[in-house]
Amino acid sequence: MNESVALTDFASWGYSLTAFVYAGFALYLYAAWRGAVVGGYLLAAVCLSCVWALSCVWFAQTQALHTKDAPESVYLWMLTVCMDVLRGGGGFAFLLVLLRSLLAENLHRLRNVAITVIVVQTIGALLFIGIDFFQNELDLIFIGHDLLSNDWAATTRNFANKYMILGGSLSGAILGLVLIEQLYRSIAQDVRGLLKPICMGLGAVYIFELYLFADAFLFGHPSPVIWIVRGPAHALVVPLLAISAARNPSWSLRISLSRSAVFHTAALGLCGGYLIAVAVIGWYVRKYNDEWGQALQLILLFAALVLMTVFMASPAQRAKLRVFLNKHLFLYRYDYRIEWLRFTRALSSANNQINLAQAVISALANLVESPSGVLWLRTGAGRTGDYAVYARMNHSAPDVSEPADSSLLNFMRTQEWIINLEEYRRNAAAYSGMRLPDWLAKYFPDAWLLIPLIGGTGMIGFVLLSAPRMRFEVNWEVRDLLKTAQHQAASDLERMRVSEDLLEARKFESFTRMSAFVVHDLKNLVAQLTLMLRNAERHKDNPEFQADMLETVAHVEAKMRSLMVQLQEKRSIDPPRAINLAQTLENVRAARRDARPGVRLDIPPETRAVMVLAHAERLERGIGHVVQNAIEATPENGRGNVTLAGVSNGRVRIVVLDTGCGMSKNFIREHLSRPFESTKASGMGIGVFETRQYIRELGGEVFYESTEGVGTRVDIELPAQTKPGTEQKERPAT
Repeated sequence: MNESVALTDFASWGYSLTAFVYAGFALYLYAAWRGAVVGGYLLAAVCLSCVWALSCVWFAQTQALHTKDAPESVYLWMLTVCMDVLRGGGGFAFLLVLLRSLLAENLHRLRNVAITVIVVQTIGALLFIGIDFFQNELDLIFIGHDLLSNDWAATTRNFANKYMILGGSLSGAILGLVLIEQLYRSIAQDVRGLLKPICMGLGAVYIFELYLFADAFLFGHPSPVIWIVRGPAHALVVPLLAISAARNPSWSLRISLSRSAVFHTAALGLCGGYLIAVAVIGWYVRKYNDEWGQALQLILLFAALVLMTVFMASPAQRAKLRVFLNKHLFLYRYDYRIEWLRFTRALSSANNQINLAQAVISALANLVESPSGVLWLRTGAGRTGDYAVYARMNHSAPDVSEPADSSLLNFMRTQEWIINLEEYRRNAAAYSGMRLPDWLAKYFPDAWLLIPLIGGTGMIGFVLLSAPRMRFEVNWEVRDLLKTAQHQAASDLERMRVSEDLLEARKFESFTRMSAFVVHDLKNLVAQLTLMLRNAERHKDNPEFQADMLETVAHVEAKMRSLMVQLQEKRSIDPPRAINLAQTLENVRAARRDARPGVRLDIPPETRAVMVLAHAERLERGIGHVVQNAIEATPENGRGNVTLAGVSNGRVRIVVLDTGCGMSKNFIREHLSRPFESTKASGMGIGVFETRQYIRELGGEVFYESTEGVGTRVDIELPAQTKPGTEQKERPAT
């Protein structure tokens, strides 16, 4: 390769910088390595990269002294090729070790491809060197027997260089990208951040390699310019490798950045920059002021040294520098605004009660990089109930409970401490005689933190988090954040428990209300049977009465069966359907044909086809309540009347009139539509309430007008069906 002196110098400096960076990184990895396999492979790959960079420096320096055809240049080029093969093999080995636990099925195929690439490159390099070294002896053997032409050596060398060395390197770059893609796709979503830096760094390196060797394969040799910048390109990704190594404690590489080291490095850098700036100014002064420039330069340098000494010796200035570095380079572990928004968003994302408990575990675990956890909640009322497992996240915890008066819970309740079990094992005396339950060590060997959940009613529960994905120091900042977060979580869980109790109370209320309606309907059915029995003494021999009695009994039996089905299914039996309102009123009158006084039904011909959308049985029962109240409030010599008025503005009106005892305006306003309030001695006050509730459910309304001693008028308005549907038929009794 014939590069200019400038390119050769640039290559030497570039690869020297790369070797220096990799050497420093290798020394730091060696000091931080604790014997893990993954860390060992990474250390080996970094060491091989350092040796490769040194060989490139040697080759660049030799190029400045020799020509392309000089044996020294050829052999050193092959040395760099061999070191490049070893460097690539180290990178493949490291990636395959990372993929070992993720791709058990296809790992052997990728390993075989990597071995094939390395073997082909190695054979190509050995063939190239062997032909060059033994060319004279091989010429005598082969050409003497007329087996090959005189240019067989050049042809073989070109083949080995292009198709085996360069082709193998190109295949290696493609394989590296495949391994990076497989690694990134195989990592779980919640831990991708641990390996994302190394995937980006190595991915960028392999993309650069792909560009370099694709160009080299096309033209038969690497481009000098691209090859020169290859070293600095590799050096630029070292910080990404270091970040991933620091984020993965399973590699056993305890990488950390000392605050004091950063302080001294920054101070030294500032001093060096300051001196360089002063030297540049002094050089400029001396260059353009020959007569007195040297004296001014000396004075300037002396003043600069004095100022720098004063600055470095001043405690106030050193403190300012330390505060500046801590503020801009060593931020608090958490950005509290972002963390709090994420925490509240996690809690608000729960869509039901059990998911809220799981959201609490997940939100607390994400603050400290814990992969799993278990939540216990107080089971009894007040502060005396035991604490039982309520929710889990990525944990197969057994259903163990802890008594409220145990040593652990008493300590958490009184001290409100977050218990670090690692710290407890090192120094149990710091926890004031607290004793851990037996089930903790038996069922939770990876337990790490115990976080009490303390709300307005005391400690409602606690969360156990397992060991974090990476080494995590629990300092004052972590404890304060967890303490604040647990108060918010406890408040939400308290509201969840209150909502559960309220929901349960509403269910009982709904069932009680349904039972009251059923009892009210049963009362009406019993009244019908009582009236029938009362008349049986006088009319039991009358065939017409006997037929009517059988029909009444069948009607009562069908109604009772319908009520039983409603109680069992806890829902309306039929969906709303278009029903004929005139037919419903006919059914209401027929059910009370033996009542005294009787009910007169007035249905004009133009209203006989009016349809409404409702449940036939519920509407009939509601209107029946109103008619029955009119009958019971009216003496036998009085009268009752039910009229189906016409349709006006899309609404149909039913008018129920009676000449009974009437009601006061105060009773209508304050008591009439409230449940369990009635003017009748044996009344339950359910019928009017149920009727109004159901009519309003259909989009209608009930109006009352009454005068004491005169009578009552009830107007029932319902939305009419604009497009009449199919009339609902009577359902046979079951």
